[in-house]
Amino acid sequence: MPTYLYKITPVRSGFADSPTDAEIEAMSQHFSYLKRLLAEGTLFLAGPCTDAAFGIVIFDAGSLEEAQTITAADPAVVAGVVSVELHEFRISLIRNLISTRVPNE
Repeated sequence: MPTYLYKITPVRSGFADSPTDAEIEAMSQHFSYLKRLLAEGTLFLAGPCTDAAFGIVIFDAGSLEEAQTITAADPAVVAGVVSVELHEFRISLIRNLISTRVPNE
């Protein structure tokens, strides 16, 4: 199954420092949407830059059209508080997030 990445970027300067009530609500719904995709097994990872310049979402979809539908349904995109770029993405390397190291005694 193909993997896709979408990048979201706030459309308003000051978004991170002084979000409006509508932006806060849209981002809350965005987070709930991503949690649902994670629970469904669609989402691989998601998160924002710590400087709030942009966020990324990496997920699986059966086709580009399905990926576009998933992206377009994101509440932050629907609300128009972020712009979005969608790209097919190939994960070439990944760190094992489950530690197999034995803690020092």
